[in-house]
Amino acid sequence: MDAKPATFTLAAAPVASPAASASASKPKPCCVCKEEKSKRDECMLFSTAKDPAADCRSLVDQYKSCMQGFGFTV
Repeated sequence: MDAKPATFTLAAAPVASPAASASASKPKPCCVCKEEKSKRDECMLFSTAKDPAADCRSLVDQYKSCMQGFGFTV
């Protein structure tokens, strides 16, 4: 019996980096603050004020603070 011992090569399993796992757990901007965004958009689109941006400032600020709570800069 001239059997040679089997040789195996082990490949390293890919390891997720902390940055990759953090971005995977962070929600997408489109998926958060939907209610605040909807109220802001409705105000801006249907405002009868001369300056809709000034008229809807409080809703814009609420949306910005909500997004910042999830780590997004608006």
